[in-house]
Amino acid sequence: MGTLTLAPTRVASRRRRSLALDVDRDVPALLLKVGSYPIHHGSVGAVRSLGKLGIAVYAVTEDRFTPTALSRYLKAALVWPTTGAEDAEDLLAGVMALGERIGKRAVLLPTDDEGALLVAEHADVLHKHFILPDVAPGLPRQLASKSGLADLCQLHGEAAPRNRTPHSVAELRAMAADIGFPVVLKNDRAWLRLTNPAVASTTLVASMAELEELMASWLSMPSVVVQEYLPHECAEDWIVHVYVGNDADSTVVFTGIKLRSWPPHAGVTAVARSLWNADLAERTIAFCNAVGFRGIADLDWRLDFRDGVFRLLDFNPRLGAQFQMFETEDGVDVVRALHLDLTGRARPTLPQVEGRRFVVEHLAVPAALAYRRMPGKGWTAGANGTAYSPHDKRAWSSAADPLPALAVAVRLGFPAARRLTTMIVRPHVHADPVTPAPNTPRTSTRAADEPARSGRPSGE
Repeated sequence: MGTLTLAPTRVASRRRRSLALDVDRDVPALLLKVGSYPIHHGSVGAVRSLGKLGIAVYAVTEDRFTPTALSRYLKAALVWPTTGAEDAEDLLAGVMALGERIGKRAVLLPTDDEGALLVAEHADVLHKHFILPDVAPGLPRQLASKSGLADLCQLHGEAAPRNRTPHSVAELRAMAADIGFPVVLKNDRAWLRLTNPAVASTTLVASMAELEELMASWLSMPSVVVQEYLPHECAEDWIVHVYVGNDADSTVVFTGIKLRSWPPHAGVTAVARSLWNADLAERTIAFCNAVGFRGIADLDWRLDFRDGVFRLLDFNPRLGAQFQMFETEDGVDVVRALHLDLTGRARPTLPQVEGRRFVVEHLAVPAALAYRRMPGKGWTAGANGTAYSPHDKRAWSSAADPLPALAVAVRLGFPAARRLTTMIVRPHVHADPVTPAPNTPRTSTRAADEPARSGRPSGE
């Protein structure tokens, strides 16, 4: 793919062409999530992407008032408050029940690791109600594991940071000392972050004393990886989103650079920009083909300026939340590419839109404040010095679909106000989080939805 200059007239023309894509509107789509995270801009983006084309989109949501549930482009919210701790057979039965309700075979699109693993490992059963990419059942689990990914990188000659997988605190101490502080700690198996996390998120540990303090909080040895730290002062973080079909004509790949993250340099994307990198795109496709991956994936790469090498940090075998920043000139993103391919429709082959900035509104402000106080802004320069453009892609804001952004403001604003009030009035009182019990999936829409009666879910 080549590059092009982003201009307002090209943006308008792309929107018109995207509405003319040869999609099969008789095939609906289901967005599947297993964990509990109501504020997820990737799900809202997927609903908008397919819904704008007239495709019926269903989505699993925690309740009727999540941002995703309130999108005007959603056909129906399937309210199913799971926690990720349920037995796989129970989750499978729930997904099959959703397929029965939809009434047509639908394209199934997982938005978290737990959902992606469930789908891949039970594809033989799910094929009855859903259309899925053809991927080896155990491959997504290996790719989502940090140690499993490292093994695949070594097997296929792909560069990756040095990392070790300790099985005891003594091994962790020794491995961290051998790699050299500071080191990065990550949950080895991303799908266990809901039930037995080693760290809340990617964590930079500066010294042995910090490591000892962290280990003291563990009740037992968790599944953790200790990884070489690639200093942000001499590195760039790159994002690659890809849909890999069964042949080159159905495959689409996008590349971009992460400008800011939250928390800084270690968290999720707050601001990014689409930027074509042919070498990185080719390496991504070659790696996917080498391991046999098919479907949507979100990859994180880090370029180390000290040796000029890109190293693969993470391979998420499912939709990435920031996929909305990427599309071709004719309006094809990875979600649309998936639907086009799985329904047997041709995918146009135009280059990606170049230079589009993607902004996650509720993360961009704290990230900007944090980065201003940090030295070494070289790799974030693209996020500074210019006013936000009307051609930026925002995660939540949409004049045509305003309710998701309003829901985010309410959900983030009320807890913050409540915490502040508690700190002022009752500074020593701490509320324990309550995890909702798993429930039977139920259907709701914004237009017509009844509350639950007699303990039964609405819609039943």
